[in-house]
Amino acid sequence: MKFSTKNIIFGLSFLILALVASCKEKTSAKTEENQDQKTPNFVVIIADDAGWNDMSFHGSEIKTPNIDKLAKNGIQLNRFYVNPTCSPSRASFLTGMPASRMGIVAPISGRSEKTLPDSLVTLPQALKKAGYKTALMGKWHLGLKPESGPKAYGFDYSYGFLHGQIDQYSHHYKNGDPSWHRHGELIEEEGHATDLITKEAISWLNENKSQNFFLQLAYSAPHVPLQEPEEWKNKYNFIENESRRDYAAAMSHLDDAIGKVLKKLDQLNLSENTIILFLSDNGAQENWFPNEQYDGKYGPNDKLGSNVPLRDFKKSNYEGAIRVPAILSWNKKFTQEKIESYTSIIDLMPTFLELANTEIPQQVEGKSILKNIQNQQNNNHEIYVRGHLQESFIEKPWKLVRTRHLNAETEFELFNIEKDPSETSNLIENEPEIVEKLKKKLENEFSKDAKEVNVPLK
Repeated sequence: MKFSTKNIIFGLSFLILALVASCKEKTSAKTEENQDQKTPNFVVIIADDAGWNDMSFHGSEIKTPNIDKLAKNGIQLNRFYVNPTCSPSRASFLTGMPASRMGIVAPISGRSEKTLPDSLVTLPQALKKAGYKTALMGKWHLGLKPESGPKAYGFDYSYGFLHGQIDQYSHHYKNGDPSWHRHGELIEEEGHATDLITKEAISWLNENKSQNFFLQLAYSAPHVPLQEPEEWKNKYNFIENESRRDYAAAMSHLDDAIGKVLKKLDQLNLSENTIILFLSDNGAQENWFPNEQYDGKYGPNDKLGSNVPLRDFKKSNYEGAIRVPAILSWNKKFTQEKIESYTSIIDLMPTFLELANTEIPQQVEGKSILKNIQNQQNNNHEIYVRGHLQESFIEKPWKLVRTRHLNAETEFELFNIEKDPSETSNLIENEPEIVEKLKKKLENEFSKDAKEVNVPLK
């Protein structure tokens, strides 16, 4: 059979039109499918100075049923690392990079001018580009003046306190400076900080339930000063030490507040599309013996949080200070698991941005943990943490801790934190090759840090 040129051209034209129509149908179907796949909301709940052994899902005598519920139904990040103190952890969370790169290695205190650099893209700024509404309720601690508050770093709305430590009722800083604000305007309000922060968060959720949102809920509890109502103290009359009893009351008050927020998410039918992250900004503080703070009205507290079985407390680079409770919960999406892969606070920003299907800024050094969660992969990547007293470098199963002194020789310690999570056996003399390798890696990371760093004020 012979075909004319005219017939061939007609046949090819018909085939091309059919293919184009088919592609259009597929593209349309794919678009409709994507429209049905919503990106999740994010609620990040940060406890202040809560220790490893300060919630009941870790075996504590302190009862935390709402946090326990998140752990029971979500993913426990069992090897999750932060910084030894609060400002650095918050800086790392919002930028996806070690806070020491920004010169933030200690709490921003006193009347310091230190702030989070405005040259970096923050997590709320990146999410805003993806259409998210953003809010921060509670503690900021990355700039102590209204002009360097959350509003300047991508939060559409903010409420709470600018400093790191406040009177729970007057909401003033330990030196008397005002700190309580609503979106950058200093205000005076009556009420306990835990209750006010919760109330504002619930009100904001009511008003912003119709679009994707990122809510950072940063409580002051269980940070000192401990000023809990009798109804919370009475729950712990069985604890003999009065200071520990007051601390337990603060944790239970916090847990109850978290329960109210979770209930509101349920009432607004937001639970199924909201990822909840719970974490502590650093390990528990051991005690508090203030001299001039609050004109001597509070303290002393001889026993506060517990990091058992981990070593030491807030400020150090031992496990008790930098390995903290962390839970990721997503109703009906994340099944209950305990993830043992090593995870850093700098990994949260890229994880959230991947879930939000938006661009990850170039500055981000952390790695998304989404594949770890979905496929149970164990990436065990290296973790570098610098505080104002020590530095540490972790590469499973090893952890190198360096302590520098002004008038003495630098000290190094090596621990196998898989076999010895309490860091009782210093293996510095036993593993010379491991030590040399980790020293080089630690020094390489240290060289990338800002040359000028903040130092804590007394």
